[in-house]
Amino acid sequence: MRYARYLFVAALAVALFMGVFMSGQAYAAGKKKLVVATDATWPPMEMVDTSKKIVGFDIDFLTAVAKEAGFAVEFKNTAWDGIFEGLKLGKYDAVISSVTINDERKKNFDFSLPYINAGQVLTVPKTLKGISSLADMKGKHVGAQIGTTGAMEIKKVAGVDAKSYDEIGLAFEDMASGRIQGVVCDTPVAADYALQRKEYKAKFMIVGKPFTEESYGIVVKKGNKELLDLLNKGIKAVQAKGIDKQLEKKWLR
Repeated sequence: MRYARYLFVAALAVALFMGVFMSGQAYAAGKKKLVVATDATWPPMEMVDTSKKIVGFDIDFLTAVAKEAGFAVEFKNTAWDGIFEGLKLGKYDAVISSVTINDERKKNFDFSLPYINAGQVLTVPKTLKGISSLADMKGKHVGAQIGTTGAMEIKKVAGVDAKSYDEIGLAFEDMASGRIQGVVCDTPVAADYALQRKEYKAKFMIVGKPFTEESYGIVVKKGNKELLDLLNKGIKAVQAKGIDKQLEKKWLR
């Protein structure tokens, strides 16, 4: 009886090992459909459109990565407050949801290669000419949400009058009314207000490139090297072909 139990346990251990091994091989061979969580409440990076479909830059980007690396992907709309715990519990394979790569998160998860710098950018009225950077805004009023990186960046530039707002939407309202001449905020926020909202997209434009480094990455379980390698393979191909820049132009410029 003991011997039979031993054989059963040994067989189970082998089966579990083979399952993990084959899972890794499936990742490596690009034959697995990955379930990827996203909190689709952050336009234009991830959102739900009028037909209840999850869309946005992150969605298009990972779809392109999947095509280049040879795997299928299914997106799962997941609330932000439980998204990382769900990854730990194995409810999905990865997370793509405008997740900034930082040292604190790296303690618990692994990140893909950075796929976009979503740092601070300057948005101005289209009627304002000769502006290519925040340094060109000397003598002008520039708004940002209080306590944000954007507010701190404005204060670094001598001669620019910094205006603080409790909510970034109020800054864009003031710019539309002519009370300020610029707004500094995260790239996705700027793109949402300046490019996606019908009341503003004919009035505003984003100038220059992000002037802070706030890179986003795809998140996987700690130690899942096979999946990480597969994702990075797809990211490199997407970047080499310039597909990421096409998507930035579509969603963020």
